[in-house]
Amino acid sequence: MIRVVVVDDEALIRSGFELILRAAGDIDVVATTTGADAVREIGSHKPDVVLLDIRMPDVDGLTILRQLRELPDPPVVAMLTTFDADEYIAAALRSGASGFLLKDTDPEQLAQVVRTLASGGVVLSPKVTKAVVDGYLDTGAGSAAAGRVAQLTDRERDVLVLIAEGLSNADIGTRVHLSVGTVKDHVSAILTKLRVGSRVQAALLAQRAGLLRDTEL
Repeated sequence: MIRVVVVDDEALIRSGFELILRAAGDIDVVATTTGADAVREIGSHKPDVVLLDIRMPDVDGLTILRQLRELPDPPVVAMLTTFDADEYIAAALRSGASGFLLKDTDPEQLAQVVRTLASGGVVLSPKVTKAVVDGYLDTGAGSAAAGRVAQLTDRERDVLVLIAEGLSNADIGTRVHLSVGTVKDHVSAILTKLRVGSRVQAALLAQRAGLLRDTEL
């Protein structure tokens, strides 16, 4: 079972996400909470995945995200937003968010989003992607991104594209016929060469470099 905590200031959002995810069968929503109690609840329940509202009146999601990243074994955190051009998105990316999705994500897709996050994949709502790419990677634009990508080997570029498609290490290994350990080595080398700190950042840089022109994050 994938253990999930939903953090949002709106009770309707919390209950709706809980209802949808519990119906999946392989997902257990162990807690839903407001921002004020989020860190305590997450520390108590130790979820695999946290769906965290990026804007809340009592405490903003960025503060909670930074606190969660300081835990010894932090959960995977995806930020929830109602806006496709949210000014907080770039800050959340720099603080270690593993994905971004809109609160109106199709209910049929929500469980798969959680599964992807739990398996180490990248999740970016298509509506959010352009805002993230334009905002976070605007400086230097495509040429700088292409310059970093040029440092990668052919195999590393293949792996980077699969990271950007949201695949976990195990799924990448299956696709390119490599062991999970070898994929992890490639991912580590990619992050180092691209000078980024997360798979999400690597995926966005791949988008900016033009590797995904024929695909959608």
